[in-house]
Amino acid sequence: MLKEVVKKNDDSMRQDTLATREALLDAAEYLFTQQGHDATSLRQITTRAQANLAAVNYHFGNKEGLIEAVFKRRLEILNQERLLRLEALEQQAKQTGEPIKASAIVDAFFGTLIRIANEGNDAAWSLLERSMMDPAQFTRTLFAEECAEVLERYKQALFKALPHVPHEEIVWRFQFMLGATAFALSGTHALREVLGLEQSAAEDPTQAAERLLPRLMAFLLGGLRAPL
Repeated sequence: MLKEVVKKNDDSMRQDTLATREALLDAAEYLFTQQGHDATSLRQITTRAQANLAAVNYHFGNKEGLIEAVFKRRLEILNQERLLRLEALEQQAKQTGEPIKASAIVDAFFGTLIRIANEGNDAAWSLLERSMMDPAQFTRTLFAEECAEVLERYKQALFKALPHVPHEEIVWRFQFMLGATAFALSGTHALREVLGLEQSAAEDPTQAAERLLPRLMAFLLGGLRAPL
């Protein structure tokens, strides 16, 4: 009987601990999206999460550890979906005996990000958008580490899909595609102001978001297939 009570108490404490961890991640994610991680204090995070500083230290060690955990949580979801889509394409290629088209590979990598950004939690995915444009060395390093496996898998897939294009050229063009996508996700409002462009009356913000993917895909594929 005593063992059952102890086990029940341990389970309850474990659930409370996990709930506190998730609350801290959710609070940090929201605040990082609103004002950036540099401008966000641990006090703001703990206040929003209704937790204390000791909980941050217990779960993440320090603020840098918390930032890393917030980014990793979102990148893991994104990259898992990318790998699933690539594996589906590879399986289909085995069954049909036909090579994977470069356009399908590009859509699986970049299109997945755009679709998730448009369909998912706005605060969560705008955090990823913000991170792609963040010049901080810490963020760049974390992004590279978390995406290393996925980037390698997609790079090899493009090598196979474009056998007549030098590997070095594919790597350069993939890097340009990453930059174009990051800029597209950062929003076009500032660019419209600089160029003096007005939002079309026939295209509201929702329509603009829906049209982002086909517009971006046309641009990316044009660059990937450009003459050497």
